Amino acid sequence: MSATSLSRQAEETRPAGGSRAGAIGALARRDWRVTRSYRTALVSDLLFGFLNLVTYYYISKTVKPGGGTNLDGAPTYFAFAAVGIALTVVLQASVLGLSRRLREEQLTGTLEALLAQPISAPELAAGVAGFPFIFAVTRAFLYLLLAALLLGLSFAHCNWVGLVISFMVAGVAFGGLGIALAAAVLVFKRAEAVGALGTFGLALVGGAFFARTVLPAWLRPVSDVVPTQFAFTAVRHSLFGGHGWIGPLLALAGVGAITIAVALMLFDGALRYTVRRGTLNQY
Repeated sequence: MSATSLSRQAEETRPAGGSRAGAIGALARRDWRVTRSYRTALVSDLLFGFLNLVTYYYISKTVKPGGGTNLDGAPTYFAFAAVGIALTVVLQASVLGLSRRLREEQLTGTLEALLAQPISAPELAAGVAGFPFIFAVTRAFLYLLLAALLLGLSFAHCNWVGLVISFMVAGVAFGGLGIALAAAVLVFKRAEAVGALGTFGLALVGGAFFARTVLPAWLRPVSDVVPTQFAFTAVRHSLFGGHGWIGPLLALAGVGAITIAVALMLFDGALRYTVRRGTLNQY
């Protein structure tokens, strides 16, 4: 059966209305079972993140921030970097998770069969990206908890509601970039390297590991408008001050709403294009 026939069959069998949360959940549960079956890789990922925390902990003991350095309300450089490490995990999952999973589906030859199911493009994107996002948020909170228990990170002034909302909104907002990247992977096949480079750049310029005030003067206007800086600011203010997180979070939500709407159109168009060309499973 051709890819076009599969797509037509999916359109004909797709329910006219109603929630498709069950299909999205089924995809997320499938990915969890796959991840759980590779326990060594799972433990290695968790250990690598904790070692990053330890590295920056000792960097903070060696190098002190200069006068005038804006740490977004963080009491120490380690506290500043710990948030950067944790939120970068969510950023990477949101931006790269969907494209990597679709790439794996292409390589294993299952993407065409997946598209034949009665599921729309937005549902497919949410289902395939769902587990990487949830897992990344869980890892991020685990890293912060380990930093508190073992490395002295303080939650004394934390606004827990603000912290959770900030992480969730950040992950969803960055998901728009991930959906757009997945559309590029469908069409161009090998676009994930560009996404990885872009993710690193967004984290660096947005203030993940270094205060934005130490960036070169010509780069600071860029750092003021990239969506990552709103996310890092919201999380740090909710964690270390308990206030000042709503403004940057609203700005991030606005950017996310626009990028997700545009990205979903691109993703749907990319699916239709590859089905029409018969290149859906090509890699």
